Amino acid sequence: MSSIRVGYALCGSFCTFEKSIAQMEKLISMNYELIPIMSYNAFSTDTRFGRAEDIRRRIENICGRPIISTIKDAEPIGPKRLTDIMVVSPCTGNTAAKLASAVTDTPVTMAVKSHLRQSKPVLLSIATNDALGASAQNIGRLLNTRHFYFVPFSQDDPVRKPNSLVADFERLVPAMELALQETQLQPVIL
Repeated sequence: MSSIRVGYALCGSFCTFEKSIAQMEKLISMNYELIPIMSYNAFSTDTRFGRAEDIRRRIENICGRPIISTIKDAEPIGPKRLTDIMVVSPCTGNTAAKLASAVTDTPVTMAVKSHLRQSKPVLLSIATNDALGASAQNIGRLLNTRHFYFVPFSQDDPVRKPNSLVADFERLVPAMELALQETQLQPVIL
């Protein structure tokens, strides 16, 4: 698998970073090449889930390269054909809305837009508290957009957070391998 180059982008669903970073480590152990990308908020925000500096250092150590953290640095991804697949994990409702509406105002949305110039797959690990509310229309649009695939997801707390959905991060690798073959891992909704 060493010839597969994965753009691996993280957005600000900070509570899922540990699960996502575990998948980064798994992909590296399988000899995938990872190009780390972070949204502005994911790159710079300290939260109760960790200090931004510590998270950045850990990701750069895993991937063996600096994080792409600006729109300018994300733009060449497509023209230079740097990636075979783009993974956005976690993908917030905010980022899903921007992708569904072709808004390019963060390093992650630029990385996806640039990558799509190659007509290659994008895999989303959705993690948002309003997925079955205001974000539902954007997720639905992306589910029906060519080149977009999803890590299977489910409600993470249907009683206290009935609109919240989160990807099953343990299914990221098989979902990615199928997305590389232009196939959606099923079932999408767990």
